[in-house]
Amino acid sequence: MSTGTHLESLMQGYYWGSNYLFVDPPVSPTGTVGNTLARATGSSLEFMEHREYMPGDDLRRIDWNAYARNDRLALKLFRDEVNPHVDLLLDVSKSMMLPDSRKAEAACALAGFFASAAAESHFTFNLWVTDNGCRKLGRSTGIPTAWDPFEFTSVQTPADAMQQQPPNWRPRGIRVFVSDLLFLADPEQVVAAIAANAAVTVVVQLLAVGDANPPGEGNLRLIDSETNQRFELFLDSLARKRYLANLGRHQENYNAACRRHGAVMTTLIDEQFLERHNDVALVASDVALVASDVSLVASVDDLLAAEILRVK
Repeated sequence: MSTGTHLESLMQGYYWGSNYLFVDPPVSPTGTVGNTLARATGSSLEFMEHREYMPGDDLRRIDWNAYARNDRLALKLFRDEVNPHVDLLLDVSKSMMLPDSRKAEAACALAGFFASAAAESHFTFNLWVTDNGCRKLGRSTGIPTAWDPFEFTSVQTPADAMQQQPPNWRPRGIRVFVSDLLFLADPEQVVAAIAANAAVTVVVQLLAVGDANPPGEGNLRLIDSETNQRFELFLDSLARKRYLANLGRHQENYNAACRRHGAVMTTLIDEQFLERHNDVALVASDVALVASDVSLVASVDDLLAAEILRVK
């Protein structure tokens, strides 16, 4: 059993996620590239579909008959290779556990939520953390009580972690990235790395109240959570406006990168996310549905609208 300090938040999110299902990833209209669902029982050697050949693939699995018909290299995929899969990359840098914020608590609840929605959908799941590269968390295929513990102590940015050790993600799966996105990196490169060869990509920006709504005028002492450097400054209304303008541009840069790569982005505030109450009405497919005990309104509405999630 996990002995991590975040188990309660993980399990609360896991409970919320049991109300939702992932929508099946898209299937290519040509039938040669994309995802095909395979929930029924059967032999793993049963042929299901083709996918486009990629450098490094096993040449023995190329379908030469298909190549003769359409002059495209394609690999045969079998039942156990096309089951939908969710990979979640969680930013565990120190900035995700700021003092006097609930950002880490909300991040864990999100991880539990997506793990539960995957389980309810009969999709496989893995959690990756940005700690010494992108590291797959041990035993994260099951319920969070079995997950290996983790902490928000990394001094790496997610961009540096992905560059040092990219996640070995399942091709054509669903990718979810949870982070405050408050690190120096080109949003285009970050989103491109996550979305490469994925069927669905979701970027969840999770901000603390202080990130989104800094305090009013006064003297401030700022401490860099990764380097422990200290900065003294006076915050006036003009500086506050500049900060909010820069944050807005940063968010729009990520939104634009997500649009270019076919990804979906949503932004959450930690306390608002955690303190929503029960019986929140959600609308999906023109039908009013109620998901009990769910406080994920902001993100869920976006993901329902994008047809990534649906209510059970």
